[in-house]
Amino acid sequence: MSRVLITGGTGFIGYHLANRLSNQNHEIVLADNFFRSEKDADLIALLEKPNVKLVEGDLTIKESWDKLGDGYDYVYHLVGINGTELFYKIPHEVLRIGIETTLHVLDWFRTKNNKPEAKILYTSSNEAYAGALEAFGKLPLPTPENVPLVISDPYNARWSYAGQKLVGELLFIHYSKAYNFRMSIVRPHNFYGPREGYQHVIPEIIERVQKKVEPFPIFGADDTRSFCYIDDAIEAIQAVMESSKTDGGTYHIGTHRETVIKDLIETMFKILNWHPKELDIKNSPAGSVKRRLPDVSKIKRDIGWEAKVELEEGLQKMTEWYLAHPRKV
Repeated sequence: MSRVLITGGTGFIGYHLANRLSNQNHEIVLADNFFRSEKDADLIALLEKPNVKLVEGDLTIKESWDKLGDGYDYVYHLVGINGTELFYKIPHEVLRIGIETTLHVLDWFRTKNNKPEAKILYTSSNEAYAGALEAFGKLPLPTPENVPLVISDPYNARWSYAGQKLVGELLFIHYSKAYNFRMSIVRPHNFYGPREGYQHVIPEIIERVQKKVEPFPIFGADDTRSFCYIDDAIEAIQAVMESSKTDGGTYHIGTHRETVIKDLIETMFKILNWHPKELDIKNSPAGSVKRRLPDVSKIKRDIGWEAKVELEEGLQKMTEWYLAHPRKV
């Protein structure tokens, strides 16, 4: 079995990825400083597995990488501050943490990991190219991987996350070419599922429905997104990592279904068996992208992956988890 490092391993994607890989008997090391995640019951259960280890540390500090050892077959670099609210609150930290940890992981991987055939994977984001729609009013839909990466307004703090992901992609591409190591880049498109946190659109909808908020606010009702359930997402990430066909490439991970936000919320009302008497339709925050729909034909062509979980099924599973795990007051 393989030895695997997951940076940001206690977060949403990291936890689910580690759980999947540990069930396949790989040796897993999670590196995290719990900036956003916590040692909840799910994570504690994961860490009790004999093949899963946690190394706590601030990966923006170069010396922290010495604690991780070496000899990894696969390194998943997931570190990043996600959540739109934080993009506005602490954009400088979003940028600093994303860029510093990416520089450190690449230097550590090429000099210290000591595994010639090892591979490293970077989780970028659809945010890296989404600004093209706002800046130029056009973006091919579905959107392929080879569109320009665009920061539409560097003064808008919202684009801090996109900016560090754009830089991260450049670093991975050109470090791998300069030092001749294996790498792939994936761009997640609206992953959702249990243990996502409480500051994202679907968990917030569940919470508002539970509180029976009237009138019910809907931000960007006519905006669209492509929602990909976490089980599908981590299957895709692992497949990209473990295939030699994907070496040096960038891959969108998402579904080909474009969902209007107001339709998503109506589906949630049905699942939760409640509907407000009145809706309060609000504008999206400044800089929010009107439409997102990835072209996922490249990943299907190269490694045969495509999403399987239908939105209604995924929302049902996610809702059940959140009802059983309400936000701590």
